[in-house]
Amino acid sequence: MNTINETHRADLKSWIESANLPGNDFPIQNLPFANFRRSKSNESFRIGVAIGDQIVDLAALAHSGLCSGVVQEALLAASHDGLNLLMSLGWQVWSALRLALSQMLRQNCTQQSSVQACLIPQSDVEYAVAAKISDYTDFYTSIEHATNVGKLFRPDNPLLPNYKWLPIGYHGRASSVVISGQHFQRPVGQTLPPGATQPSLSACKRLDLELELGIFIGSGNALGQAIALEDAEKHIFGLCLLNDWSARDIQVWESQPLGPFLAKSFCTSVSPWVVTLEALAPYRAAMPRPVTDPQPLPYLSSDENEAHGALDIELDILIQTTAMREASMAPSKIAQSNYRHAYWTAAQLVTQHTVNGCNLQSGDLLGTGTLSGPTADEAGALIELTEGGKKPVVLPNGETRTFLEDGDAITLRGWCQRTGFARIGFGQCTAQVLPARVI
Repeated sequence: MNTINETHRADLKSWIESANLPGNDFPIQNLPFANFRRSKSNESFRIGVAIGDQIVDLAALAHSGLCSGVVQEALLAASHDGLNLLMSLGWQVWSALRLALSQMLRQNCTQQSSVQACLIPQSDVEYAVAAKISDYTDFYTSIEHATNVGKLFRPDNPLLPNYKWLPIGYHGRASSVVISGQHFQRPVGQTLPPGATQPSLSACKRLDLELELGIFIGSGNALGQAIALEDAEKHIFGLCLLNDWSARDIQVWESQPLGPFLAKSFCTSVSPWVVTLEALAPYRAAMPRPVTDPQPLPYLSSDENEAHGALDIELDILIQTTAMREASMAPSKIAQSNYRHAYWTAAQLVTQHTVNGCNLQSGDLLGTGTLSGPTADEAGALIELTEGGKKPVVLPNGETRTFLEDGDAITLRGWCQRTGFARIGFGQCTAQVLPARVI
């Protein structure tokens, strides 16, 4: 399903001129999906596809009479609130819809005037989370992140012995997954401050971000039926940006012995646009395992996964403080990384999740975990960048940060580029920290 095809051709241009501008996230080679409606309207949310600075309203396209067969079936499924129904139709339907949209949006398309009637400027819309998420699982796929954080608590043994044998994950809270642009209050929880003899309830003092990608499950599997590695990508609809905000002081006190709970469940932000796995086909990368590491067990291993299972997705973290905003200063980049550094592939996450017979459903969300790279400036969280708060990050206006303060806004960005192919992007995932509620 993820071979390079005519929709990836670098020479394709759209009759929508903004899609052809250099550096644009949404050229015709991308065509990501989002759940939208016109701003401040009573319209129902429905699915649209980004092209340049416009959105193709798939509900309007479904009623245009331009399409038939499986493409029309896909458009009708996309006329609902959330991607779930479209996702449930399977990868062959997603691919057919993507091809039809590509053909209708290309230069010299004879249907241009009819399709143009289905366009809405992105500046005129608001977004909801792309799918109705019934379950959310967050993984721990960056060995650099696991090692860096492990060193803070176990200097002599930072990486736990199971890490190199299976993808580690925990079940998160789906109800607090929110769309980019929705701000959130600093969490309150029980902590044990250094030197204290008993815990207390207080606002989080070590609030952190986590640079992640979200993986949306397309078609699910029946209870008791595992998904084999060679079939796993047929069940992945696409990827988005994800920020799994973390209350580090709450996390340290509560996590033993069962892992994260309230330190993670207060908010997880996702970007509106879901880039399909098919659109990412040109940006495949090898996932070689160091010869000194244990090789994956057979159910998590294949030549194809090792040769092409990774994805070369560039990622940035930017911060804008209250002082920067008041001075009209643009957000400042504090770190960058790349998904190709992950220790486990998206396919391996799906296979591991279902090996016990767990049934995934259309719209389920998997988080990659914090995506850190091998160098200090590629850390995907402040706890790493500041070595647990010991080395503050210095911002361009002279402010420093060890952890996030009220008013700080974090923006994540992601994009892919490769010689011979178009640059495609994920848009942005942004949210601002508001003061904690009064205790």
